[in-house]
Amino acid sequence: MKYYLIAGERSGDLHGGNLIKAIKEQDAEATFRYWGGDEMQAASGVAPVTHYKETAFMGVVEVLANLRTIQGFLKKCKKDVMDYQPDVLILIDYAGFNLKIAEFAKKKGLKVFYYISPKVWAWNTKRAWKLKKYVDRMFCIMPFEENFYAKFDWKVDYVGNPVVDAVLNHQVNTDFRSKNNLSPDEDIIALLPGSRKMELTNMLPTFAEVVKKYPKHQFVVAAVANLDRQLYAPIADLPNVKLVTGQTYDLYANAKAALVTSGTATLETALWKVPQVVCYRINAISYHIMKFAIKISSTIKYIALMNLILDKMAIKELIQDEMTVENITAELDQLLDENSDRRQEIMADYQRNIELLGTESASERAANKMWGYLNQ
Repeated sequence: MKYYLIAGERSGDLHGGNLIKAIKEQDAEATFRYWGGDEMQAASGVAPVTHYKETAFMGVVEVLANLRTIQGFLKKCKKDVMDYQPDVLILIDYAGFNLKIAEFAKKKGLKVFYYISPKVWAWNTKRAWKLKKYVDRMFCIMPFEENFYAKFDWKVDYVGNPVVDAVLNHQVNTDFRSKNNLSPDEDIIALLPGSRKMELTNMLPTFAEVVKKYPKHQFVVAAVANLDRQLYAPIADLPNVKLVTGQTYDLYANAKAALVTSGTATLETALWKVPQVVCYRINAISYHIMKFAIKISSTIKYIALMNLILDKMAIKELIQDEMTVENITAELDQLLDENSDRRQEIMADYQRNIELLGTESASERAANKMWGYLNQ
């Protein structure tokens, strides 16, 4: 069969790559065309139509500023999908773009699957009706999403979480410290400022001030290879900071604690059982628009995925004006203390999170269900 996949950011590319591998196990004749990145290219053996680094815009203001560019991508994508005529279109998260493609494709008579639900439960919940109308099958990765969609009289499939797959399948490099000229004795604090230009701009100046408070610790930044190295300038030249690329999971395996920008990385950090502080800051106008939208459309209480899964403030969330050096260091001090009650509490919550997510392969379960639905 012919598969067309669309992912618009780094995490979607990772999960899309694993899904392609799993689909190949089900369908030996599978051929692929996609929007994504390096992971999907490695899995499929073909280059992307468009790389996600060209399409990753974050925040209301940033999206509006790039509206003409996004419209151009939509037009290009629609034409390419119709030229390819896939047996199924598989959309991976990336809600703003993929919802428009879903509507277009469904009206053109194409079969539409959605893998990794958009976070419609967080804000603008009425979009769930639109998803139900234009998506043939939804494959969810959060355990609470089945109940959410049931409110819209829609039965969806919970397939497990693909982040679990990625963590379980990773082979840790035992030479990580020596390879990156890191001390074998000093504790490592991981810094994950995000994978978009605007995230680095908003996060790194504050992270740099935190680093200066811990001169006896070594900080390691999980850098992104396809971003300009100059974006890391606010922190890169500090004496106790190293930048690494393509080694995030090895960094987790060696870290004592972490500062993490909200997103998939918060769940990855939890699965590696690294005590963390969740930090989040965006353009002020974008933040107030999003805050207003969330307030009027849902009862969501948290932004970190693990907190949503456990329905409690298991890991500290420092959002916008609360993301100060003082607040970060106050929490980080407790996380670095091996015997603190706070650190032990987080470790217990991490274990509960793993139990709820399960350990079955989400990619394999999703591919198996997709293959079954396609052959009904």
